[in-house]
Amino acid sequence: MKLTPSNLIWGILFIILGIGFGGDVMGLWNFNLFFSGWWTLFIIIPSAVSIFQNGARTGNIVWLAIGVMLFLGQQDIVDFDIIGKLIVPIIFVLIGFSIIFRNSFHTNRDQYKNVKFQGGMNQHSAIFAGNEYHIRGERFLGTNMNAIFGGVELDLREAIIEEDIVINATVAFGGIDISVPGNVNVKVSNIPIFGGVSNKAGRTYNESLPTIYVNSTCMFGGIDIK
Repeated sequence: MKLTPSNLIWGILFIILGIGFGGDVMGLWNFNLFFSGWWTLFIIIPSAVSIFQNGARTGNIVWLAIGVMLFLGQQDIVDFDIIGKLIVPIIFVLIGFSIIFRNSFHTNRDQYKNVKFQGGMNQHSAIFAGNEYHIRGERFLGTNMNAIFGGVELDLREAIIEEDIVINATVAFGGIDISVPGNVNVKVSNIPIFGGVSNKAGRTYNESLPTIYVNSTCMFGGIDIK
């Protein structure tokens, strides 16, 4: 029998609960599940399980940090006013790390085993602005995209895509629109932080067609693939 990290954590949790309630019934100690801030466990525990199961990714680290900070606030260890003031700085720090180490935040590399990573990929970005990019009749080898307080439109419908490629995308308080041709597969790996990806280009996977892998981190923004 293979023991997964998530099963181990949930199993230990229920064992602790059973021992706690049992000791309370026997008069060995006082055990009250509904302590101050008990509801933060619904944030902390799933985030910790996700880290053990999927690795340290931006999304689960953020939620774990939020859960811990809320718990500390409920326990009067940290002032809630300080927590509120730290939220925005933490978001900006995470945006920076997401841009610098974007490939490290996506630990599952098996799906890219047939992808030839191209050095010096193009940049398609918009920071406090809006930009449109149309690739026509040119070979497209992938790109790094950033939409920070702005929007980016990338039109690949007339681009030449002959092999598997990767699009790394970071959205923070903005949006990205990607239009893809009909002769490709699209696979998305997303880290949502009050944001998400809408993949309207989803279709039955065809092994004979090249695949566009979209690695994305969405913080207070979204990506629309069509």
